[in-house]
Amino acid sequence: MVRQLSARRLAVAVALAALAGYLDGCGFILLGGYFVSFMTGNTTRLAVDLSNVDWSAAGLAAALIVAFVLGVMAGTALTSPASDRTVHILAVITVATAAAALVAGSFAPVAAGSLLAFGMGAANTVLAQRQDVAFGVTYMTGALVKVGQGIVRSLRGGDRWGWSRHLLMWAAVALGAVAGGLASSTLASNALWVGTGVAAALTLAAAVFRMQRTRARTP
Repeated sequence: MVRQLSARRLAVAVALAALAGYLDGCGFILLGGYFVSFMTGNTTRLAVDLSNVDWSAAGLAAALIVAFVLGVMAGTALTSPASDRTVHILAVITVATAAAALVAGSFAPVAAGSLLAFGMGAANTVLAQRQDVAFGVTYMTGALVKVGQGIVRSLRGGDRWGWSRHLLMWAAVALGAVAGGLASSTLASNALWVGTGVAAALTLAAAVFRMQRTRARTP
């Protein structure tokens, strides 16, 4: 759960949530109203498109959902209870985002969206515990539920600020989406390269941290 994360892992979760929001904002504009990280929204779009017999749009929604699940599968396959595979999963996200940026520029939005959805699926496994995802970093309905529950509990004398971490996660996604929308309005599909840079920076930071920790443990 978010409230049980260490300060370092919380920072990783917030950074991933912001990246997810950014890419979702870019993807929403690129795909004309479909999502690369919010599969509940895509499920609704799929259902509506099917009811309207719009096979092309339904195919897009289905492709995004399948790509997201495949990303979760890839991240889970890399996750190991015996060692920290954060760097590996972040590298997958970086490569997927870079590939999406490449094909988006060649007018292949479905392929770009699917690659982004794949990366966002993998992102949800970065903080997996014992290979099980404790919470999602790309969708915030559950976080808002926790905010509401936490506020009521604090008013009843419980943990006063326990809900604030969930609010922070929601704010990270929201602000990331604002940045993604603004970047897309000026850079178009090239805005995805900004997301690629952020993902690469997170990967590098995780690699450096792991090396430092390994050296500290070496006698």
